This record gives sequence, structure tokens and C-alpha cells, in this order.
Amino acid sequence: MEKIDYKKEKRTLYKPTKRAVVEVSVPSMNYLMIDGAGDPNSSSFGNAVEALYAVAYTIKFMVKKSDLEVDYKVMPLEGLWWADDMSKFSVENKADWNWTAMIMQPDLVTEEMFMEACQTVASKKNPVDLAKVRFESLTEGRSAQVMHIGPFSEEGPQVGRIHTFIKNHHGKPAGKHHEIYLSDIRKAAPENWKTVIRQPFE
Repeated sequence: MEKIDYKKEKRTLYKPTKRAVVEVSVPSMNYLMIDGAGDPNSSSFGNAVEALYAVAYTIKFMVKKSDLEVDYKVMPLEGLWWADDMSKFSVENKADWNWTAMIMQPDLVTEEMFMEACQTVASKKNPVDLAKVRFESLTEGRSAQVMHIGPFSEEGPQVGRIHTFIKNHHGKPAGKHHEIYLSDIRKAAPENWKTVIRQPFE
């Protein structure tokens, strides 16, 4: 059975350096997604994450047991963040945030697999937000990104570096603030949390 670690295969996208902001070209990829709004520390975000992982792991085991004979590691949680008025988007106004929580899916995962997985999850755990999960592609293209080490509350300087990088390359942000959460925050100390911070630009 083939074993695949997509974080390693897509290392440039999921393991950037913390030393410098880099430019990457992000291709179209498929994700499990749920949209929401409000403080990410609220129960609504937690419900979304629960539903996403329930479907993601169900798909993983479906693929493993299928004729494809592929075993892969479920990808980390990712988040798109924005506000209706981006001039007011700040860490102090989390209640005004909009978000999309998502988990990347390998190319071998199809819409049909997704639908079957949702039915399986519904017959077992049936998490609160299962009906909100969708299977959708996202293309970000030209983007700037960097690795942040530490608590989410200390991301500000790294976000500033990204926007300075974009400005120095005669660009402007052209998409939503994107974060990829590489650490299990239930186990790792906040000072060791690893988060990829990405901003598409044109």
C-alpha cells in the first residue's frame, strides 16, 4: 500500500521558512469547507472543525480500504479570515470576523466520495454542522507566505512583513488572509505553535 504525506509533497506550501517571507504559486486544490462568522474561540468554530475532521477521516479510511490502496495523512486545519469592511479587520474585533474553516483533500478524492463520506458520518456521529460541509476547489495563485512560531495573538509582526513584501513587489492583496495550523494546540505549548500565514496578491 502506498503511503503519502501531502505536507511533504507540497513542502513549499506547507513548510515555509520563518526567516523570510517568500512568494509561492498556489495551484487549484480541493477542500472540505465550512463558512461562519464571529470569534474563532466560539462554539460555532469548534462545531465546524468537528464536522470537517469527521468527514476528512472518513474519506481517508474509505480511500485506504478502496482499490486505490493509498494511505495518507489527513491534512491540517486551515482558515480564511476577512471582514465585510477590511479597513476594520483587526485582532481586537474578532466578533466582526468572517471565516472559512477547511481541510485540503488529495486529487484522488472525488465529489462522490465526499457525498458517501457525509452519509457515513451522518449515520454514526452526525456532528452539528455536518450539513454545512461542502467540497470545493480554491485557487489562490500568486501569494506571499511565512511561518509564524508562537501564539496566534503574536502574529501581527509577521502579517506586517507579508504586506511589506507585497508592497515592495509592487503588488496589492487580492484574496483573503489565509492561515494553516500545523500544530495540535491541545498538546503543544503556545510558544511552539506553528502557523503558515499566507496572503494572495496581484
